[in-house]
Amino acid sequence: MEKTSRDPAMTDVARLAGVSHQTVSRVLNNHPNVREQTRLRVQAAIKELDYRPNRAARALVTGKTQLIGVVAQNSTLYGPASLLSAFEEAAGEAGFAVSVGRVKVLDRDSIAAAVERHRDQRVAGIVVIAPNSSAADALADVPAGVPLVTVDGDPDRPTPLVTVDQGTGAFEATKHLMDAGHETVWHVSGPADWFDAAGRVQGWRAALDACGAEVPPVVAADWSAASGYRAGQMLARMPEVTAVFCSNDHLALGVLRAMSERGRKVPHDVSVVGFDDVPEAAYFIPPLTTVRPDFAAVAHETLGLLLEQISDGETARPRRHVAPKLVKRESVAPPPR
Repeated sequence: MEKTSRDPAMTDVARLAGVSHQTVSRVLNNHPNVREQTRLRVQAAIKELDYRPNRAARALVTGKTQLIGVVAQNSTLYGPASLLSAFEEAAGEAGFAVSVGRVKVLDRDSIAAAVERHRDQRVAGIVVIAPNSSAADALADVPAGVPLVTVDGDPDRPTPLVTVDQGTGAFEATKHLMDAGHETVWHVSGPADWFDAAGRVQGWRAALDACGAEVPPVVAADWSAASGYRAGQMLARMPEVTAVFCSNDHLALGVLRAMSERGRKVPHDVSVVGFDDVPEAAYFIPPLTTVRPDFAAVAHETLGLLLEQISDGETARPRRHVAPKLVKRESVAPPPR
């Protein structure tokens, strides 16, 4: 194609590819609702014209930048930290920078302040990792029209949401223990105000109901190995306990130590399953059977949902659940006879 004296514009790409400039914009933003054949045609036109998007001009025209704001708790918990890392990578691949507003506590005032700081930065959209009820309450203050996605948030709120399918993961973990021959499964839960923990309780209970098994009382804990250890000390003294599903791997680690100190061998005497598949889980003694969330898939679904709102002002599928995977190792066996 003959070169012109000016740099190519998006309309030039659209004309060469035989599409609208809106379609070119969707391809540039990695919008998921573009047919692959169309995407390839647009990319070929971009390459032929050596087109480079003018990010600064776009920001001046739209009032937005190629920047996404994320609100997250300043925490080292494996799940939220992994989600944040995966989202930063996915956004970078799509040409977006990420500004992370970290808050000490997930309360209404802290999250509202972080959202306002992001709006002052003229971000294109906002993602809030909102795993508990206090964080979810703050989302009611976000002005209408702001592209917003919550991750692991309140499933009962109308805000667009992407989450690991906690219930399915817990169901599969519990059923795996029941399939091994256990009469029932005890559950060491995470904090009651966390949606992840509540979803795992629901999945655990649903699996026991489906098997016609007795549902023991939930053993309440937080997310720490120390809390799991305290719960495990109680369970280790109960000979009827032969299977335990823990709401995360750190709780399972504490249970494993408590069982060992009591002389109850895992999995010979007690089977244990965790959730999260932390990098160390394969090196626990014994290697831990657990549930692995697909954090990369959650990140890409979150980005896709946000880009739909940025591009179209709305989304056709505002609820997206990403199924986790059961990882079988050596901490599950049939109950002792």
